[in-house]
Amino acid sequence: MNIGTLHDPQTRSVSEPVRQHGRLVRVVVPLAVMYNGFLAIINAHVMPLGFAHVALVEITLLFVTLLYLLHRGLSEEALPIVALVGFFALVMLYTSAANGMLFVDFFRNVLVIAVFCQLGMTTDGRSLAFVFRVCCLFILSVLLVEIFFTSLYEDLFYPALYFTNTRGLEQIAFGGAKIFQNAINIPGRFSFGLSDHRTSSLFLEQVSLANFSGVLCVYLVSRFRQVTRFDRVLILATVAFILLTNDSRSMLAFSLICLFGYFLFPKATNGIRPLIMPAIIIAGALVYLMRPDASGDTFDGRIVLTMKGFFSLDFIELLALDVRNVASFADSGYIYVINASTVFGLVAFWLFVSFYPAGQTAAQKRCAFALGIFIFLNMMIGGTAIFSIKVAALLWLLVGQMRIAEPETH
Repeated sequence: MNIGTLHDPQTRSVSEPVRQHGRLVRVVVPLAVMYNGFLAIINAHVMPLGFAHVALVEITLLFVTLLYLLHRGLSEEALPIVALVGFFALVMLYTSAANGMLFVDFFRNVLVIAVFCQLGMTTDGRSLAFVFRVCCLFILSVLLVEIFFTSLYEDLFYPALYFTNTRGLEQIAFGGAKIFQNAINIPGRFSFGLSDHRTSSLFLEQVSLANFSGVLCVYLVSRFRQVTRFDRVLILATVAFILLTNDSRSMLAFSLICLFGYFLFPKATNGIRPLIMPAIIIAGALVYLMRPDASGDTFDGRIVLTMKGFFSLDFIELLALDVRNVASFADSGYIYVINASTVFGLVAFWLFVSFYPAGQTAAQKRCAFALGIFIFLNMMIGGTAIFSIKVAALLWLLVGQMRIAEPETH
């Protein structure tokens, strides 16, 4: 493995090798984002698929990218990534030994973050823009079909059958609908009423689509000056259609935060970044004190669920001595991370999210603050979705690229 020192990331221009690396990025990342949709078509019209097929696709994408990065060699700028992977490799060994079983769940999540961060550092701005453009074009096109030609969408992808075959999730019949059962509108839930269900597009389930809109917001707030007019319109249209039909309260709030944050983040000191997670947890505690009986699939209900998880943590959970139960924390991100990687794993993850993103230019500050809010807000009202390669690949590619981004030109 070659260890070399790169030029200063704020002054170097994009080299010819970096342009060549863009070819891999332009193929792997869109596939990582959208592979579920392609597999669903195969499952519905060609042959039944199982969990092994889904896992094989994800592992192949991750392995090919990792192999490429190792073949290319790592620079000194990769040391934070190496430290992250090394720490959680030790955590994986500990949790596996302590539980008497091989447990790689959270290490896989960390590996996705590390691989795509490092890939981002080999990626130029044009390749990054291409990847976001392609993903938006596909996601928005399928989303419009889903909104206005729902029956065609159901017949083409048959999400219910896909999740039954590949995840073992028995679907509850809703008037013969073929969409994923969790995307069905719940009475009383926040909604703009523009769709008869929570839209999912190529992700086939509503949570990843909502988080995709959040990633687009991070991208826009980070690189707005570099984004072409066509891409601005495309991305804003994609975000708007998602927010109007997906019924995601958290991403609606996050989009407004990014709107104001575009002007406020560059003025904030980087020392505030580590305070984002504690501030969100304290805000969650205040919601719990005001609405301790809140429950169900509501904004305050999700927050209270997470806070109850905090207050009920015991020695076994703090040290991840019962990882067999991590699946039960799929709706509480903080509790999931603790149960899967110990409380020290949560601390390490917090430090990485807080300090890894660059914070020298205004654009880098916007990216760093938006990333922290997106991650830690999601962990309060959601669970494991932000660690999925469908969302994480695009997000961490952006974060890695922003570390070597050149200063803005005014």
